[in-house]
Amino acid sequence: MPSNVALPSLRSPPPRGDAGASSAVVSKAVVRAAGALGLRQLELAHTLGISPASASRLMAGQYLLPAGSKPFEMALLVIRAFRSLSGVLGDQIEQISAWMRVENRALGGVPAELIGTVTGLVNTVAYLDAARARI
Repeated sequence: MPSNVALPSLRSPPPRGDAGASSAVVSKAVVRAAGALGLRQLELAHTLGISPASASRLMAGQYLLPAGSKPFEMALLVIRAFRSLSGVLGDQIEQISAWMRVENRALGGVPAELIGTVTGLVNTVAYLDAARARI
């Protein structure tokens, strides 16, 4: 490698061009994850902390979550919840959606309702990560 080429630092933020790409990837992934989890548009809006109109545009592919924003971070947690749940239940979308709608005593509520708060989403992800680790 030539000595005049600097290696990117692992601590530096990604270049500006990557922010748009990651925003597009995460926006598309959260829409797919929400669909697989059986979340309605209004539930997704509430979970991400965006308006119902923004959620509608997000689902239509006309809105991207700004990289680094709180809705973007919440979207990453929704995606992580889906990945963990699909790791536990496999790619059986009906079972994944059903799990989200049934009372879970360990979590103290219905996961689809609990993820409407930051605490509920974080607790659900932690529970699913722990269940996935046992497999």
